[in-house]
Amino acid sequence: MRTTRSFSIVDPIGMKDALLEWSRTYDQIVWLDSNDHKDAYSDYDAILAISRQTDKSAFYAKNADETLNYIDEQDDWCFGFLTYDLKNQWEDLESNNIDNLEFPEIHFFRPDKILVLQKGQLQFLYLDQHASDIGSDYNQIQELSKKEQQQEGHHQTVRIKLRIHKDAYFEKAGRFLQHIRRGDIYEANFCQEFYAEETKIDPWHTYNNLNGISKPPFASFVRNGDKYLLCASPERYLSRRGNQLVSQPIKGTAPRDVDPVRDEELKSELKSDPKERAENIMITDLVRNDLSKSALKGTVEVSELCKVYSFKQVHQMISTITAEVASGTSNSQLIKNTFPMGSMTGAPKISAMKIIEELEETKRGLYSGAVGYFDPEGNFDFNVVIRSILYNATSKYVSFSVGSAITAKSDPEKEYQECLLKAKAMRSVLEGS
Repeated sequence: MRTTRSFSIVDPIGMKDALLEWSRTYDQIVWLDSNDHKDAYSDYDAILAISRQTDKSAFYAKNADETLNYIDEQDDWCFGFLTYDLKNQWEDLESNNIDNLEFPEIHFFRPDKILVLQKGQLQFLYLDQHASDIGSDYNQIQELSKKEQQQEGHHQTVRIKLRIHKDAYFEKAGRFLQHIRRGDIYEANFCQEFYAEETKIDPWHTYNNLNGISKPPFASFVRNGDKYLLCASPERYLSRRGNQLVSQPIKGTAPRDVDPVRDEELKSELKSDPKERAENIMITDLVRNDLSKSALKGTVEVSELCKVYSFKQVHQMISTITAEVASGTSNSQLIKNTFPMGSMTGAPKISAMKIIEELEETKRGLYSGAVGYFDPEGNFDFNVVIRSILYNATSKYVSFSVGSAITAKSDPEKEYQECLLKAKAMRSVLEGS
């Protein structure tokens, strides 16, 4: 059982900074931040879930089915992540590419302490055995919120390397196009890694810098022992509220411009671009098909098709697909029927994932996966892990990946430039430019 207390707050931004700074002493952390974006499918402004390394709360089963079935049986909160490579457990697929980050394929924990920011309130949801900490924890957080956060530690410039250089990218993009011309696939999301070795970063400060550049609606910070995710995602993978499912795939990207007139032109060009719309519609159809595996007949609907949303660095084309499921439908089945998300694979999904494994150089791991929570009522909400920095502190390895959709109309040069645009925020944060 959990003990709940609420406190009024006057400075939500300062409180967010204080909460994340206060979390430093915990070994299991999931921080989810909407950055004040409002939509019809979200319930919280921000959530912090934390536990000690010594607790009994984490689920260590390597088998995804066992973990998700266990979560289905709980009547409490569970926070964690699903990696892209879970596809190998659920489909006849394999991954033999290199993995220098070494995240577990699936990881969830039942937090000792949950702190929720919502509508000017800071709510504490603590397991009863930790309830006596609420007062002292609140006082510590209040003190931190009054202090100006100082940048501490190493300020080295990270030297980024490319896993796939430009000529190799063009050659691989050409091979994707050959598969499309042969009819093996009609779209695939081709990703490439940027990385740094023998590198130390401060994950908290790096996350704050990345989030400050982008301010996306599905930002997240994850610590799992010595492994960290710093995520500035604009994309929702899947949410459940009661019997309603919502997925919001992104396909279509354009840069912002400081000139308002030119910025509006770029937005309009994206909205009407036939290649970008085709990408988005293909994936929307894939998501509709995925949701139909679980949905009540006739309930899958596209409530928004190819709508352009503007974020701090880019314009994005987003579609919203909803569905209704029968009461009692398990969350584990809903995840299995839709994961990995279509926007990060391609279509047909299985064929695209096989070709992706053949042509990409690294395992995706948590990149292209999802971070989120299951609540006691059986609801859940997960993002898509993109626009993210991944860090293994023990091996001193830093990585981020970006991708773009290859279709029959793709120009490899334009796809490469789209990747560089998506990489801009992560690279500038790491390189200090």
